[in-house]
Amino acid sequence: MIRALKNVKVLRKVTGCQTYSTQSFISQNVLHDLTNTVGDSNIATTKSILSHHGQDMGPHGGQDPHAVVWPRSAQEVAEICRICNAHEIPIIPFGTGTGLEGGIVAVQGGVAVNVTKMDRILAVHEEDFTAIVQPGVTREKLNSELKSSGLWFPVDPGADASICGMCATGASGTNAVKYGTMKENCINLEVVLAQGEIIETAGVGVRPRKSSAGYNLTELFLGSEGTLGIITSATIRLHAIPECVASAVVSFPDLQAAVDTVVGTLQSGIGIARLELLDDMQMKTCNQYSNLNYTESPTLFIEFHGSHSGVAEQIEVVKMLSEQNNGGEFLWAEKQEDRNKLWKARHAVHHANKAYCPGYRGLATDVCVPISELPKIVMETKHDIEKRGLVGPIVGHAGDGNFHSMLMFDPNNEEEERICEEVADKMARRALELGGTISGEHGIGIGKVKLLEEQFGPQGIDVMWRIKTALDPKSILNPGKVLNYAH
Repeated sequence: MIRALKNVKVLRKVTGCQTYSTQSFISQNVLHDLTNTVGDSNIATTKSILSHHGQDMGPHGGQDPHAVVWPRSAQEVAEICRICNAHEIPIIPFGTGTGLEGGIVAVQGGVAVNVTKMDRILAVHEEDFTAIVQPGVTREKLNSELKSSGLWFPVDPGADASICGMCATGASGTNAVKYGTMKENCINLEVVLAQGEIIETAGVGVRPRKSSAGYNLTELFLGSEGTLGIITSATIRLHAIPECVASAVVSFPDLQAAVDTVVGTLQSGIGIARLELLDDMQMKTCNQYSNLNYTESPTLFIEFHGSHSGVAEQIEVVKMLSEQNNGGEFLWAEKQEDRNKLWKARHAVHHANKAYCPGYRGLATDVCVPISELPKIVMETKHDIEKRGLVGPIVGHAGDGNFHSMLMFDPNNEEEERICEEVADKMARRALELGGTISGEHGIGIGKVKLLEEQFGPQGIDVMWRIKTALDPKSILNPGKVLNYAH
């Protein structure tokens, strides 16, 4: 039996943003209407379920929602929005919960809309290299279904995130250097707006390779993190599985030599598919966690896609460049099982860092700079981490100037957490000084609201608020995310 929830008042610290004083109420009538919409088995208010929906994989704390619903169609999502909008109840879209910037924290309570039961692949147009998926479809599920077609979806943020969630955060990952980010791989979105309208951002039922028709609504919603609407399906680009895939790992005596090899490789014009940089601390945590014996020094993980002859040529060029920068043994493999062994360390970095510091939490940073500035920001960030005595392994999608550090802190040590925040903020501001951005793929959530204001300035933020107000006049869609709630 679902019970009405009493008024609650919460004062919680939210990392990187203001402290919220929230007061939310969901009446028995509203819960009754939501139940009629989704069914008794698709709504919950139990503490364990609410807690699960109030925290992503990042360090940012906050409040849990007051109810969770599992819609099964865009029409049910639309009705949920109409109910919540009428009563000015916050809505927090929820996918796989793999974000890192607090995008699913219910800073005002409200209703979490878990879209994981909308998990159908609606269409695959092999001849057009496109697919249409609901928000519960993850990238691994899609690629498993696509195996026999010779096609794949290459955007890989690491976690098995939902594809629509990746659209909402503007995600990318290890393959972005060759295949682009979600913004280059999304053609059309079906979106439910705050008042329950359902729109398609590129036009009803369209899936062309390009369009110059009207405003680019698709990119407006890409990266909006559920603050403008709830994505209920995405039309995405697919790519042909390459004829040959080969992977390589090579270590360097210092970080500068590794970064110089990255820059040299990109300047040579080689079509690298993946080019990942792990520093010495990251290699140490990976060796310990995955029982490996890689050299614990800055290391590049590289993947080549193409024809057999083309890949062979690429390998030779990169091998030569690494030798010029005093790189060590150039380990490479073409068979799937051998490539998996080479990449094992890279894929396990998040868990490796957590295991290296038991009981600690990690503040995952994310900045992106022009390639020419990558050596400077990586070296200066490394210096900051060591100077402050932190454990902060560095890993980067070095091929597109995007890199991260996972700054580890004891959650019971406020001073250590504060120092981590200072280092992360300094890293973001340094990126801005170098012509970069405060986030290449994690998004803003609640963790980088203030930094976004620094990147865009008052005028840019004001334009964003005008868009937000036009589409969500009662500000019920994921309030407190991306834009400052106190505006």
